[in-house]
Amino acid sequence: MYLTLSSWKAGFTGPDCQRLTFEIKPGWKKGAKITFPEKGIEQRGVIPTDLVFIIDEKPHSVFKRDGNDIIFTQKISLVEALTGCTVQLTTLDGRNLTVPVNSIFSSTYEEVVKGEGMLISKEPSKKGNLRINFNIKFPTRLTSEQITGNERLLTS
Repeated sequence: MYLTLSSWKAGFTGPDCQRLTFEIKPGWKKGAKITFPEKGIEQRGVIPTDLVFIIDEKPHSVFKRDGNDIIFTQKISLVEALTGCTVQLTTLDGRNLTVPVNSIFSSTYEEVVKGEGMLISKEPSKKGNLRINFNIKFPTRLTSEQITGNERLLTS
């Protein structure tokens, strides 16, 4: 990061070009602060203020963050909800992940894959979880034969 700051040096006020560098650590959360002591505004006879950066998170198009967990929503059909499915996704670090789900589940079912979430900044060898939620697409119409067949199948 390169900043141009106005400073007071030997009676001269002018631009003071300083290169301040810092590394954004994996797992840092929104609100984390990076402080450069006495690198802020300078005025004659006054100790410079601290320069503070506050981390914000850019929304991701596929994943949502919840603490150290990552939430992914998979669209599935009603048949897949009743018979199981396989979720395939690309993780934030670029790996392909295949998660077989062999349960019958409702719209509130959540599949949890331990250790596939965000890196935990204070424990870099650990990760949160990947939580897979399901958006079940229901058919908009059924024929009378389909209705009869479903009733027979689901009540037996």
